[in-house]
Amino acid sequence: MSNSENPYSPFSSRMDWEIAQWAKLRGPSSTAFSDLLSIEGVNEHLGLSYKNSRELNDIIDKQLPGCPTFRCEQIIVAGEAFDIYHRDVLECIKALYGDPDFADYLVFAPERHYTDDDEMVQLYSDMHTGKWWWNTQKMLDEKRLGATIVPVIISTDKTQVTMFHNKTAYPVYLTIGNIPKEIHHKPSRRAHVLLAYLPTTCLEHITNKASRRRSAANLYHACMARVLSPLENTGLDGLAMRSGDGILRHCHPLFACFIGDYPEQVLATTVKTTECPKCDIPPDELESATAPFEIRDLHAVLDALATIDVGDLEFVQACRDAGIKPIVHPFWKRLPYANIFQAVTPDILHQLYQGLVEHLLGWLAQTCGPNEIDARCRCQRLPPNHHIRLFMKGITGLSRVSGAEHAQICCFLLGIIIDARLPGNMSSTRLLRAVHGLLDFLYLAQYPCHSSETLSLLDEALVLFHDNKQIFVDLGIRNHFNLPKLHATRHYISMIRFFGTTDNYNTEYTERLHIDLAKDAYRATNHKDEFTQMTRWLERKEKIVRHTKFIRCPRPASLSFDRTRTLAKHPSAKAVSFQTLISDYGATYFREALAQYVAQQNHLDESLSCSRLEALAANVHLPFHSVAVYHRIKWLSVDARGHGDPLITVDSVHVMPRRTSTRQKNDALPARFDAALINNGTGQSVGVEGYRIGQIRAIFSIQERDAQFLFPPAHQPPKHLAYIEWFKPFPSTPDSRHGMYKINRLVRSGERVASIIPVSNIVRSVHLIPKFGPVAPHHWTSNNVLEECDTFFVNCYIDRHSFVTLR
Repeated sequence: MSNSENPYSPFSSRMDWEIAQWAKLRGPSSTAFSDLLSIEGVNEHLGLSYKNSRELNDIIDKQLPGCPTFRCEQIIVAGEAFDIYHRDVLECIKALYGDPDFADYLVFAPERHYTDDDEMVQLYSDMHTGKWWWNTQKMLDEKRLGATIVPVIISTDKTQVTMFHNKTAYPVYLTIGNIPKEIHHKPSRRAHVLLAYLPTTCLEHITNKASRRRSAANLYHACMARVLSPLENTGLDGLAMRSGDGILRHCHPLFACFIGDYPEQVLATTVKTTECPKCDIPPDELESATAPFEIRDLHAVLDALATIDVGDLEFVQACRDAGIKPIVHPFWKRLPYANIFQAVTPDILHQLYQGLVEHLLGWLAQTCGPNEIDARCRCQRLPPNHHIRLFMKGITGLSRVSGAEHAQICCFLLGIIIDARLPGNMSSTRLLRAVHGLLDFLYLAQYPCHSSETLSLLDEALVLFHDNKQIFVDLGIRNHFNLPKLHATRHYISMIRFFGTTDNYNTEYTERLHIDLAKDAYRATNHKDEFTQMTRWLERKEKIVRHTKFIRCPRPASLSFDRTRTLAKHPSAKAVSFQTLISDYGATYFREALAQYVAQQNHLDESLSCSRLEALAANVHLPFHSVAVYHRIKWLSVDARGHGDPLITVDSVHVMPRRTSTRQKNDALPARFDAALINNGTGQSVGVEGYRIGQIRAIFSIQERDAQFLFPPAHQPPKHLAYIEWFKPFPSTPDSRHGMYKINRLVRSGERVASIIPVSNIVRSVHLIPKFGPVAPHHWTSNNVLEECDTFFVNCYIDRHSFVTLR
């Protein structure tokens, strides 16, 4: 078969290719793979074109096209030579810009989006909706009309690649702002490129600590300047670049954003630790919500850097006056249209989750006592929910808490302190408002699309925290709040307007890249001269992935996001009697509720009073005494981009009685009947109007022949119905202290009110936090708290969808 007829070429067959693909992406070590192929008859039986790992690597290296290759160069700083492994930055940009997978989604020009015809309420989402692209496009158009901007987004972050021995790697990642953020978020889309590995030396040969720090900073900037130097001329003059659809444009790749945690921001901007890397606010005023500030003056900084030719003392003094460290040649010094102080972006992961939330947990533990905090958040106290992680031993004793764990704690943090007793019986109003403000800011800051109105809400949330943070000083927990990460929150609104929403530049996504591009790469080496092996391993892996795309001939992708409700194809129990529903499921009035539902569907043209409905229901004869029952509803997020992604469960509701464990026969699993948010048909995506809370006791279906007997032909019931025990309607406003709605069960004559509804009315799960009181009752457990407690707070922090609807 010729190469033109063989889509797997240079591999001889599909089997030949798929084994090579498995070996490089999923397989064992090279030695183990060679040992496998050396078994007599294996190679011949499979018909492989290679006999060992070395021959396979030779085919990949010489015959498969790939991404830009790495090269090793030496950088000399303070008389010492250091190796840097990097790719050509322009070739990397071209590879992303010209990738056919992204061709349908690339953005080439800035846009303004509005919610109203008068263009008063502007929307900010992807990078091209921000002011930076507009402002830069205007400056470019003055020199060359119609130039296409390619915003270059750089991220650096040193990471540990071993559990022991403190072995580190210092990767530099690159992506471009033309690619939509929905693609950036997914590592599998490979919208980020590993641009370089920077030297990780500790410079131990320099004994003076100040000199060592200065030399390390100069080494960092010298390496970054070498890597990004091709952008100096091409940013000004531009170059012809072909996108994945074959269209040629005159493009200007411009350094736009720098993504990193606080130490990386300080290093890149050359400012001193404890200072803001973006503005000139004094370190002792970082806690202020009103102190004036200005973005650091780039021109003054560049003038100070230019004094290096005057003399060492003059250079150091000029840098001190400009508020920066005396770095010889910062990497951004010659980059066109670049302003490093504006380029530094907000960092949700390190500034909020790993910063302010971590501080907040410590403050609350001191305020309420670690024992009481842990007693409330253990699994024995909170009702179960799809979004709630149960911390079996509490949260105050956790160490090395990840950003994901902090996010999970935020889901219930405010609810568990509502009734906590403060030292000296101090009022908890300011404490609740401070936590409420900080959590609201955290959730609002992560909106994937902002408007002028939601940015006002973001500002109000921050003001609410600042207005009430004094409570921690009055309690003796803090002396001040001069925290750079707290001050950074004052820049969020301007940065969202400038570069789009925070999910365009969150370090959470680049942190995930460490696994594939640093840690896994290191594990594939023999730990000697590791960076040479790591770069070669990555190049081979990228070639395999690229060849996979070529063979697959991908269909046009779609970025549509859908959320669909689903139940099992077959019921969990085919015939559950009414008596079992009453005794095991707690559906006390199932027969009466079903009769009322039948009567209601047969008189849809009438406005039925309660007494009239009860009278009609009394005459309904049910020709069956059992129904098929389902134990779970799931909501799936469908990413329909045509690449066969699996469906992801984003929410679920469990409705199941007490049952025997499948693992241990003597172990009984407790019953679980979740609460849910139910739409009466008028509910919208924002606000609680049109919604009610109900506890689902049973999900069931009626056989078709029985439905045809009970219901008129024009109003046959949906396949799935649910028996709901209702809570009272939402109050007109949430509690002013913490922003949560307070609800109780709906009871008439001492009995819970229940009814039958279509499952399609159930929107999502709801987490109800019990009103603990000053001390959490010891007899409450996660299994009985929904039955034992009378009053609940509706938790709006379990996910962003609930936050938008329930706040």
